Amino acid sequence: MRRHAEMEWPDAEFVRIRLGQRVLVLHRDLLAYAPALTGRLREIAAGHQSGEGNRGSGYRVFLGHGPELFIRRAQRGGLMRFFFSSTFFGENPRPFQELLIASEARRRGVALPQPMGAAVDWIAPGVYRGFFLTRALKGMTMWEFVRADDDPVVRAHVMLKARAAVATMHNAGVFHADLNLHNLMVTQAGESFVVMILDFDKARLYDHPLSAGLRHRNAQRLLRSARKLDPAGRYFDAAALKVLDVS
Repeated sequence: MRRHAEMEWPDAEFVRIRLGQRVLVLHRDLLAYAPALTGRLREIAAGHQSGEGNRGSGYRVFLGHGPELFIRRAQRGGLMRFFFSSTFFGENPRPFQELLIASEARRRGVALPQPMGAAVDWIAPGVYRGFFLTRALKGMTMWEFVRADDDPVVRAHVMLKARAAVATMHNAGVFHADLNLHNLMVTQAGESFVVMILDFDKARLYDHPLSAGLRHRNAQRLLRSARKLDPAGRYFDAAALKVLDVS
């Protein structure tokens, strides 16, 4: 079977480009910026610039008159990060899988940043480094937001928005697998807020709403994140945790 990177891309909004050992799948709106984007990916891969986010793997990129992008370098967590921090193994690269899943999830109505592409650098057969591209958002993660806004009414409003976003995802048949406070982004929409869901790297799609068991697994992962980051319950008391429990 041919590698995923060598197959026709199934989504007509995107185009696959091969540049030596680098394979890019880009939204058609980015095609004119492919040379500049390739240069920025090279800089990010070289590791000369520190990133942002939970693992320091995110980069905001401006491409002239093009859209502002957020590029996330595929980065391992857990113990494996000490051995292969950004090197992955397999014939079906995770950034390409994420692009397919995130694009379909967005079509199903899940609140997430617009997927703009993915890129993979093949180091050797079955060995790669990868990147995932979305339109950049202005806002803060849920964990940043609750510590920055001391208005309990606003915080309660945003938690209800988060609950609604996760419930919509569940009803759309999307299992996230790594739902946590760093993967919920709070953005402003007029005088209100919108909560977007980030990082569908480990997500799975189903052709029906999620079962009670899968909803429970997603919810428990989110609640563990809140308890770990806020063990004293300063921001997430029992009432707040109940709101986030979309089992």
